[in-house]
Amino acid sequence: MKKVLGIALLVCGLLLSGCTKKETVPKYEQVKQAEDGLLKGVKVSKKVSGYSGKGYVTNFNEPQDSVTFKVKAPSEGIYTLKIRYRVSTGSGDKHTKIVLNGEPSREMILPESNEFRETTGIKIMLNKGENVIQFVSEWGYYDLDYIKVQSESSHRLDNKENKLVNPKATKETKSLMHFLTDQYGKSILSGQQDLTEVEWLNNNIGKKPAIVGFDFLDYSNSALQYERNSKQVEQAIQWDKEGGIVTFSWHWIAPKHLTNKPGKEWDTGYLTKSTTFDVQYAMTHPNSEEYKLLLNDIDTIAIQLKKLQKANIPILFRPLHEAEGGWFWWGAKGPEPAKKLYILLYDRLTNYHKINNLIWVWNSVSPEWYPGDKYVDIISYDSYPSAGDYLPVSIPYDRALSLVNNRKMVTLSENGPIPDPDLLKKYQVSWSWFLTWRGHFLKNGKLNDIDHLTKVYNSPYVITLDELPNLKSYK
Repeated sequence: MKKVLGIALLVCGLLLSGCTKKETVPKYEQVKQAEDGLLKGVKVSKKVSGYSGKGYVTNFNEPQDSVTFKVKAPSEGIYTLKIRYRVSTGSGDKHTKIVLNGEPSREMILPESNEFRETTGIKIMLNKGENVIQFVSEWGYYDLDYIKVQSESSHRLDNKENKLVNPKATKETKSLMHFLTDQYGKSILSGQQDLTEVEWLNNNIGKKPAIVGFDFLDYSNSALQYERNSKQVEQAIQWDKEGGIVTFSWHWIAPKHLTNKPGKEWDTGYLTKSTTFDVQYAMTHPNSEEYKLLLNDIDTIAIQLKKLQKANIPILFRPLHEAEGGWFWWGAKGPEPAKKLYILLYDRLTNYHKINNLIWVWNSVSPEWYPGDKYVDIISYDSYPSAGDYLPVSIPYDRALSLVNNRKMVTLSENGPIPDPDLLKKYQVSWSWFLTWRGHFLKNGKLNDIDHLTKVYNSPYVITLDELPNLKSYK
C-alpha cells in the first residue's frame, strides 16, 4: 500500500474524478533553431518552404550525422522535448537518436509528412543549467527545423477521453480503471503470465505480481471437440480472491480448416501455418459458414466471461493479439479483416451478450491496424528483446503515445526481459504494467537473471500484489 497512499491529497489528480482538462501555457519554453546548432555531416537548406527561422537542417544521410544544441534549464526535473521536422511522403517513417548530456537516451519516431510538423513530444530529465542535446541520424533522411523544450505538463489523461469505451461497465471495472489511471506515470504494475509461475516468483523472490495473465485457448469450440478441459477461469477467480488483477488473452484456435499434421498440430491452430482458415473471406461473407463459426466461438467464450462477470471480476481483455505479425490467422490477411473481427468481437460481447466487465486492450502500435478509439481502452505492445536487455522499450512507447495522442494508457502486455525500473523513471517511459511470459522467459536465468528479478520486484517504482488496495471499491 505504501506506493498508493497519499493519492487522495492530489487536487484534481484523480483522472476520473470529474476534473476538467484545461489548456495551460508552459511555465518555461525554449526554442532552438536547427541551423543555429553545431552541425556534423549535415547542412542548412532553404529548398523546401514552410520552415521557421533562417532555414532547416538536412542531409542526415550517414549514421553519425548530427546536430547538437545547448539548452539551459531553470531547474533540475522533467521537461517535454518536441521537434519540428519533415519526412518526404513515400519514404516511410524515420527514427532519430537522441543523446542527452553525452548519454544515449531515446529514439524518436518521425512519421512521414511532406510538410513540416511538430511532434507530440517526449519526456526528458534535464539538469539545472546547461544541457547538451544531440540528434544523431540513425535511419536518417529527414529534415530538422527546430527543437522545443518546455516545462513538463501533467502526464495525466483527459478524463473525458479516458472513460471506458463501454458506458455500461460494472462498478468493479470502473474501479480498476480508476486505479490504473491514478498510477499511470507514477509506477508500473508487475505482471506474470500463468498462475503456476506465481509460486516460483514467491519462492525465489519473496513477492507476487499484481497482475496474472490467463488464456481462453482451450475454450474454443475446436479445442472442445478434442475434449480439452481448461481450469483457467477457475484459476482467475482464485487469483481475484487473493486481491490480484486478472488479464486474459485468447490464442483462438481456428474454427475450421485445421491442418493437424506433424509440426502443424490442431492445438497450434491459432498459428497461420496450422490452418487454412481465411479470415478475410469470413469477414466479407457474413452469411458464410466461416462467419457463423466465428460467432459460435465468440458465444462460447462469452459463457466463460459471464462466469467472471457474475463473480464481479473485471478483466483486462486482450483479444487478437500480435495481429500485425501475421503469424496468427486473425492477422494473416492484413489489417482490415483483423480490425473488422475485433469490432465484431466487441459488439457481440458488449451489445449482444451484455458483458460489461471488460477493459479492452488493443495489441498494436501501428496506425493502419488501429480499430479506433471507440473500441479501445488501452494500447499495448509485446516486447521480446535479447537476453539481459533491460532497456525501457522507448520506441514502441513513443509510437503508442503518438497513435492515441496521449489520450489513452499504454502498456507492455507481454515481455521477455523486464525493463529496468530505474531506466523507466530516468527516460520517462510510463508503461502501465509489464507481463512476463511463462516458462524460460521467467526462469532460465538468462532472459531475466535472478538479480534483475529481485531488483524489479523490490523496486519502489514497481507495484506488487501486497501493495494493491481493495480494487473492488477503489475510488
